[in-house]
Amino acid sequence: MTCNPNQNEFVKKKTSTEVLKFETEYRYLYLQRNFFYRCNPHVLLRRVIHVEEMLFPFAMRWLSFVLTKIGIAMNPQNYTRREAVKLGLASLAAVGTGDLFAAEAAPQTNPHTLAVQLSHPLITPADDFQDVSRGDPRPFTLQGQALIDARLTADTWRLEITADKTLIAPVKQPAEIARPLTIADGTALNMNALQELGKKHAARFLKAMQCLNIPTPLGQGLWEGVPLRDVLKLCGKINNVRRIYFFGFHNNDPAQRFQSSLSYTQAMETPPGELPAFIAYRLNGQAIPLKRGGPVRMIIPWAHGFKSIKWLQQIVLTNDYRANDTYALQNNDPESYLKTAAYLDKLPEKYAAGDPVFVGGLAIAGLSGLRQVEYWLRPVNDQSAAINEDDPAWEKGPWQTAEIADPPEDWKTVLPQGVEPKSILGFDSKTGKPTHWPLKYSMVTWSATIKRLAPGKYELRARAVDLNGYPQPEPRPIQKAGKNPVQFRRFEVA
Repeated sequence: MTCNPNQNEFVKKKTSTEVLKFETEYRYLYLQRNFFYRCNPHVLLRRVIHVEEMLFPFAMRWLSFVLTKIGIAMNPQNYTRREAVKLGLASLAAVGTGDLFAAEAAPQTNPHTLAVQLSHPLITPADDFQDVSRGDPRPFTLQGQALIDARLTADTWRLEITADKTLIAPVKQPAEIARPLTIADGTALNMNALQELGKKHAARFLKAMQCLNIPTPLGQGLWEGVPLRDVLKLCGKINNVRRIYFFGFHNNDPAQRFQSSLSYTQAMETPPGELPAFIAYRLNGQAIPLKRGGPVRMIIPWAHGFKSIKWLQQIVLTNDYRANDTYALQNNDPESYLKTAAYLDKLPEKYAAGDPVFVGGLAIAGLSGLRQVEYWLRPVNDQSAAINEDDPAWEKGPWQTAEIADPPEDWKTVLPQGVEPKSILGFDSKTGKPTHWPLKYSMVTWSATIKRLAPGKYELRARAVDLNGYPQPEPRPIQKAGKNPVQFRRFEVA
């Protein structure tokens, strides 16, 4: 591809390498039937959006060229709203059915409205998760010998499983295990042994990660590992155990330790159709990166992120009934399950009169599942006050049903190479289709297009409704059990 001869030499040098790189990358991914779901086009769009203003029209023309070369005509009328969400071109809905670049000729149109919203891929690339790691230094920043000494490489990683012998009220009998696994006696579990166990007891599933105190998902991955119960069985007979404590590497500093726990029942028994607590060593078909908590981390599918301890190295079986979670000491609910909730993407501050308003975001299917996502648009002015939590308007508001993205028709276009849908928990072992949608403890995109708005100022809200009929933030509105406020955005049509 060559640059437009009308562009100056600066533009040519600035973009030629990127053009070659992305044209090659996307042509290759398309040949693997990965375009819509797995090539992560929002990364490409992010680069397009953040180029200098003078380069933006050229970058959009280049994007059109790349898509055309792989058989995708960049014309809005070729896309449904759902496809626009998948592709990340939310702005296509706002442009209408005209030429994508027609707006470029209109001086009053901000070119960045052509790509105002980035989509959220069903499987978040490992590098794109929002990071909330702790530690000073944060363990994923260690290098060289420090990384080896911390046992944070695949070769040096070890997991110890021991019994808590503490006898402090209310504990009257200490926990007992027949075969502790320790570094001192050479029996600690290593990566090879864990992966061998995975050949017999492998568990895979999609899980959305969300911090209990952050009102938005951090990302969603296909996690793979071994159920915790199968790892604990390596210790032989156990007795007097009420909870499982676990923690990872945090610079060998007790003050920095971040720990969590499960009940014995949660660790050992999984109801049919539910997902087990498990020890993970793969993310999206690859070794878990250090920044995502690798080489091995705990994954608790039903819980917020504080339960899915990174850099896992210690499991302690105890007869103490109390949760020892770090978060429990900070007025948080240590047993909080993921909440069903909708999260609203940012919107432009202004829309041109006559243009449709495209809105969307993410929704998590929490403990009680997800029935639908609703939105409520109300006219406002500069003096309009916020709606109080007990305001009757919440029940009387004209809530409209948004559209939740359907599951992919061909999961092979989404999943890592070599992963069969039938092998994933929550999928039918014969058909390879999800047994229900959205998958429990996963996140999906939702969207809506609002047309024919009169000039003025507006406030938009979005909420989820669970399978019991409870609208967000119910039935657990206490925010220390998980941030799920009903989010809103304001914008103007002029």
